[in-house]
Amino acid sequence: QPAEMAQTRVTPPHFIRPGSIARVMNRFYGSLTKRGLSMPYSFLLSVPGRRTGETRSVPVNLLQSNGKLFLVATRGHTQWARNARASRKILLTRGRLRMEFSLRVVPDNEKPAVLQSYLSRYKWMAWRFFPLPSGSPLATFEPIAARYPVFELSRIRPENPPESQDSKE
Repeated sequence: QPAEMAQTRVTPPHFIRPGSIARVMNRFYGSLTKRGLSMPYSFLLSVPGRRTGETRSVPVNLLQSNGKLFLVATRGHTQWARNARASRKILLTRGRLRMEFSLRVVPDNEKPAVLQSYLSRYKWMAWRFFPLPSGSPLATFEPIAARYPVFELSRIRPENPPESQDSKE
């Protein structure tokens, strides 16, 4: 029996699959973001697939809170969130702006403040993914924290290019 249990696939605890309209809107908004025609907090997240290695992209909203940057998977344990967890690196683009980040998976006990801040900041679009209204007390986010993957981002600075021979002469 232990061998059978080891082969059992565990389903993520929470995932809201986007419907056909949401997929069309994501593609449309993603194409605008790719061209730089989106809001300053919107980016196209690119991450390698954890099985295929093929780059996958999805539009996301970046949260800045207490001097830190966060990504919140409002639909729960989505494919992009699982890929990001496996890769620990992502690329965010908007128009010509390209930024690479390493990720820290935020543990459940640190999520309530980030989730509260995210819902407050993006209530116009995020309300439907949370069982709480914007403005809810911090303690009410504790029981739902495990539903939402949250990542803290750290910018990966491009290495300084080596000096060319011409510059030394």
